[in-house]
Amino acid sequence: MKYLPINKDLFIKNRKNFMAQMKPNSLAVFNSNDIYPVSADSTLPFEQHRDIFFLSGVDQEESILIVYPDCPKESLREVLFLRETNEHIAVWEGEKLNKERAFETSGVKTVFWLQDLEKVLAEMMAYADTVYINTNEHYRAKIETETREARFTKWLLAKYPAHSVAKSNPLLQRLRSVKDQIEIDLIQKACNITEKGFRRILGFVKPGVWEYEIEAEFAHEFLRNRSKGFAYTPIIASGSNANVLHYIENNQQCKDGDLILFDVAAEYANYASDMSRTIPISGRYTDRQKDVYNAVNRVKNEATKMLVPGAIWADYHVEVGKLMTSELLGLGLLDKADVQNENPDWPAYKKYFMHGTSHHMGLDTHDYGLLHEPIQANMVFTVEPGIYLPDEGFGIRLEDDVVVQESGEPFNLMRNIPIEVEEIEDLMNQ
Repeated sequence: MKYLPINKDLFIKNRKNFMAQMKPNSLAVFNSNDIYPVSADSTLPFEQHRDIFFLSGVDQEESILIVYPDCPKESLREVLFLRETNEHIAVWEGEKLNKERAFETSGVKTVFWLQDLEKVLAEMMAYADTVYINTNEHYRAKIETETREARFTKWLLAKYPAHSVAKSNPLLQRLRSVKDQIEIDLIQKACNITEKGFRRILGFVKPGVWEYEIEAEFAHEFLRNRSKGFAYTPIIASGSNANVLHYIENNQQCKDGDLILFDVAAEYANYASDMSRTIPISGRYTDRQKDVYNAVNRVKNEATKMLVPGAIWADYHVEVGKLMTSELLGLGLLDKADVQNENPDWPAYKKYFMHGTSHHMGLDTHDYGLLHEPIQANMVFTVEPGIYLPDEGFGIRLEDDVVVQESGEPFNLMRNIPIEVEEIEDLMNQ
């Protein structure tokens, strides 16, 4: 792995918290992800299933974690199954975890090779009454591929039909949404790498460069700082491309007088950061661009203050909508009649700001979190308002990542990434 070792106390604590929520005499199973084929013998780069990583720190394929806190056999209360490594694998694929290093990574003392799974699992299931299966119930999930986890669940339920079944996902949604300090430090590291990338491109962007050249500058800086690269597909959208919310072609030339919107961020140790900035390609904002930019920035700053313990995500978005409506009235983009006659299900401000303001983030860019439950301290959220003006040829989005505090305003993990108009212009014109 490119990243430095993570303190295994994080994973020990995560398992302890998960097991404390399990039903009596139950076990839970977590699988690694597949390596997905492309064609011929080509594959996509491996990405570990975030749940097994959260609970073990194991970051390789063909791995299974089973936790069974009430198991009468103490050695089987936490068990890892790994693909057996050997000299051939070490030469052709690189070193894999052996049993000693698996313990150093995860804190799990009992480690078997994967070929022992069915025998050991049969013993554990003979003791257990309930089995927890791990489904993906994230509100944005759209899954067309059968995952390794899904295949295993199908096999498990067919082989052991007499067991009661429970779901891991609701427990993980709650646990993963509230971050340990070690996790916050890892997200901060990702944000710091993102900052280095952004500062690098401030000196690079000028009329005539291509969006993909800017993408390459970000990638260079991310990789040289121990990141695997982008936390999500980067958006580098100059001119009116910024009005396409998920513009990812990044293939246009940057023109004098236009703005360029970045929604680009680094990952570190599988933890995401998520940044948006909008800068002038020529190094100076026009008065109109500056007015719209500052309106978006004011909404971001005021919205951030609303992310406090006890707040409800849906209510928060209603309040942010009121902030944006006020700014759009001030910019002359809406008038009072627009607001008075608006459709409550699609308020007038949605013409110019059609997406949400905040989402959970952590191991996934759109991380786990039950949106109907109150916000808690140590949850990490994005704050990303925008105003999109196709008729004027530009769009502006600004986004920071913040940690909810027990009291007071959230802590901004991107506090050192330039965002004020004057600072960006100064840095671009040094």
